[in-house]
Amino acid sequence: MNIAAERIDRLHDLARAAAADGEDERAKHYVRLARRVAERNRLSLPRTFKRFTCDACDAYLRPGVNARVRLQDGHVVITCDCGHHARYPYE
Repeated sequence: MNIAAERIDRLHDLARAAAADGEDERAKHYVRLARRVAERNRLSLPRTFKRFTCDACDAYLRPGVNARVRLQDGHVVITCDCGHHARYPYE
């Protein structure tokens, strides 16, 4: 694992902790930083990071707090407070 991937993992942990403490703006800042590090180093973001962040507003999603989670026809639909939907398949 290279330095950039370690930094992304650390920023993910920091974003999760900030969101749990109710510091949403700080969590958004960490998400933006992690995306920028991945972009500059041509890395893909980990699956857990992609699933718990909103692509539209960069919020760290916490189901029941700032995100709604529903199951529809073999898909998980996550709706952020900003109105953006993300769909992921499941079996």
